[in-house]
Amino acid sequence: MPRIALKVSLLAAAAFAAGVSVGPVQQVVAQAGSADSFRQLKLFGDVYERVRAEYVEEVSDQKLVEAAINGMLTSLDPHSSYLDTEKYRDMQVQTRGEFGGLGIEVTMDNGLVKVVSPIDDTPASKAGVQPGDFVTHIDGEPVMGLSLSEAVEKMRGPVDSKIDLRLLRKGREQPFDVSMNRAVIKISPVRAHVEGDVAYVRLTTFNEQTASEMRDKLEEMTHKLGDKLTGVVLDLRNNPGGLLDQAVAVADAFIDKGEIVSTRGRRPDSIQRFNARPGDIVTNVPMVVLINGGSASASEIVAGALQDHHRAIVMGTQSFGKGSVQTIMPLSGNGAIRLTTARYYTPAGTSIQAKGSVPDIEVHQANVETLDDDPGRREADLRGRLQNEQATNAEGAPAQPPEMGEPPTDGKDYQLSRALDLLRGISLYEGHNVTGSKG
Repeated sequence: MPRIALKVSLLAAAAFAAGVSVGPVQQVVAQAGSADSFRQLKLFGDVYERVRAEYVEEVSDQKLVEAAINGMLTSLDPHSSYLDTEKYRDMQVQTRGEFGGLGIEVTMDNGLVKVVSPIDDTPASKAGVQPGDFVTHIDGEPVMGLSLSEAVEKMRGPVDSKIDLRLLRKGREQPFDVSMNRAVIKISPVRAHVEGDVAYVRLTTFNEQTASEMRDKLEEMTHKLGDKLTGVVLDLRNNPGGLLDQAVAVADAFIDKGEIVSTRGRRPDSIQRFNARPGDIVTNVPMVVLINGGSASASEIVAGALQDHHRAIVMGTQSFGKGSVQTIMPLSGNGAIRLTTARYYTPAGTSIQAKGSVPDIEVHQANVETLDDDPGRREADLRGRLQNEQATNAEGAPAQPPEMGEPPTDGKDYQLSRALDLLRGISLYEGHNVTGSKG
């Protein structure tokens, strides 16, 4: 195609995409506000033609156009981008719960790839990658200068192939390397088990199965515990988010009425409100929601809704702070664009954008050392002591307190331990109140 014809067609296509009428030049210029748009599109056409003709190596038109589109989108915010046909297909697979890679959710920060969260039981998680880590090199090549999509593409590869990442971590003076093998990432979005008398539910992501699987597992545990159920822990730590409708469905499972979240775009008529339907699957049983710096997007929607409705106590550390909504817009035969189209707000009208959700009770993860405070001799050791007439054993020792359930399966999880303590404390408090009210 001759250069002039190519340039004209590019301008016509760009003008059409921008909403400018493609007709006689006089008609285009006559439209209010279109003259400046046309000048900017002409500038793009000039640059495009110059690069196509003069660049040191020949570059295909497709590559130049896709790079221009992606550059336009990524300049808006860290979450908007262009998805070519292959990336669009990968994204669709990921939301269904299975995809290839390292199992790591990332964003861009000051030219480096920043880890939002590793996904449980994936190569990244097993290699010790943590939220907040910065990836500076991939297989020895620097990340600086790459777009987020380019960096992600480099982290993908054949299953079982090796990859080396160099990481920067807060609190460590020097960068360090980690090696892992790529794998097919099959996400089980819900993990659940009984912690004594508490139902523990961990959500690792919000894909198409999250809400239904959570309901199934909770119903199974509540049926098992029956009247012994004293509380529910909803663990959203290191959950990078996912589908908005799944976040709404998860929050709706515990909220009987009222707004769950609202989204607001640039136009006044673009406000959407998502409201709860009647019903609470655990009938107002006390809840604790665990969050941390790896809890983002859909996780923050759920935590904010349960917090604003006073349905749960939010515990942990401040969340990531991604308060925007991305819409996937397919392009006919050419992939799709991921475009930030709205901000979301909690039921109280609070935006968590770049701020994060603030827990009701701040609890940092910690290693706890048990100190031996045994005084040695007790009253029961003294010769001639009085016997306890209420004792149930031959040694005269007081009866044991009622069983409060088994300790956490992972004794190193300090935040979970505090959540369980809180729920059992609430149960004891409410039990004493019921007993006292009987006179």
